[in-house]
Amino acid sequence: MSAFFGPAGNAESFKTMGYQSTLQAPEYVKKMGLDVYEYQCGRGVRVSEEHAAAFRRNAQKEGVLVTLHAPYFISLSSVEPEKRDKSVDYILQSAKAVDMLGGDRIVVHSGSCAKITREAALDLAKDTIRKAVRTLDEQGLGHIHMCPETMGKINQLGTLDEVLELCAIDERIIPCIDFGHLNARTFGGVNSKEAFLNVLDAIANKLGSDRQKRFHAHFSKIEYTDGGEKRHLTFEDKTFGPEFEPLAELILQKQLSPVIICESAGTQAEDALFMKKVYNSLKEGTKQ
Repeated sequence: MSAFFGPAGNAESFKTMGYQSTLQAPEYVKKMGLDVYEYQCGRGVRVSEEHAAAFRRNAQKEGVLVTLHAPYFISLSSVEPEKRDKSVDYILQSAKAVDMLGGDRIVVHSGSCAKITREAALDLAKDTIRKAVRTLDEQGLGHIHMCPETMGKINQLGTLDEVLELCAIDERIIPCIDFGHLNARTFGGVNSKEAFLNVLDAIANKLGSDRQKRFHAHFSKIEYTDGGEKRHLTFEDKTFGPEFEPLAELILQKQLSPVIICESAGTQAEDALFMKKVYNSLKEGTKQ
């Protein structure tokens, strides 16, 4: 059992180290001592077959896993049917792209519940997810795992329980637990070993031990206000959480193998490496 660590997109050091093209990202990730790269399609899926084939070759050569973040403008819970249908199309585009890139996970934002009740928003999101599952199956992409993400703002759909409800629709759906988001929307309430344990136990209780073992995660420190998430920080921050060490202890104790992506502001590769070093240090300690 082992956890996998990597950055969301290219950190500032990508260019300062002389890299210019995202095709070089796998080499950069490997050189940084990391394991996985989350390809960013937040502003739209624009991945040509030629580019994807070259990226896939490079990732396989370096032994780097690939995941993909789907467009931010996906809204599973939109009250407008056409926007939900468009969201299914964005999910399909993302699934095709990650498949070409050599990965099998796409991270999907859950949506908003600003204009309707949380219950109504969740019902709409469930319907959209079901349509997305059917569409991926019809397109021969049933092996691609959707990963609905826990969200950081209070008025967004995406509490832990809501995300687990979405994942319960199909056993292929894996939760993306963004610990910084959960901490932000609970005003610092998810920043202890006990709180992390509650999260991990909730996954197992709702979805079973297999998805608990291989859950997807985002981890970064996030500033928050009364509305929840304000902005992503770096691990240099000492005011806001969460702290990674207690989670690393639990991952080892429970023998889990999550993919952990760092979304720090500009230092995501360095902070991902910090987490990997913490994890490996604790791992070595348990062997002694």
